[in-house]
Amino acid sequence: MASDPRPELPLTGGCLCGEVRFEVDDPPLSASYCHCTRCQRRTGTAASAQARITPGSFRITAGEELVGAWEPPDGFAKLFCTGCGAALGSRDPASGEVSSVRLGAFDADPGVRPSYRQYVAYAAAWEPIPEDGLPRYPEARPAS
Repeated sequence: MASDPRPELPLTGGCLCGEVRFEVDDPPLSASYCHCTRCQRRTGTAASAQARITPGSFRITAGEELVGAWEPPDGFAKLFCTGCGAALGSRDPASGEVSSVRLGAFDADPGVRPSYRQYVAYAAAWEPIPEDGLPRYPEARPAS
């Protein structure tokens, strides 16, 4: 799916209380919705929307001491602000690099739109997945 006009770089964003600030130097590579139970519980919503970013393009510009991480034994670390609890992104356990940023954490339009839905086998019964034409994957989207 085509993105909107290219946003000005670096992209900026932060948490709800404003204490954590970040920049992303490269345009996001893609975006998606995740319907897994873990994302539902982490966000309190039916799906999490995130942008996949280029490894090494993310940097904290303020509030690094407030960035916490929940590190599940079998997945990517989930980064959040310990002050306000806002979800920020995910860190790849293999590389240690931030690999995705929650779309709602950006200050402005990041210029990318979700292009698929994954883990739809776990979708919340209380919110049907919209008929938006996006590809759906019962588990993780297969590597391309």
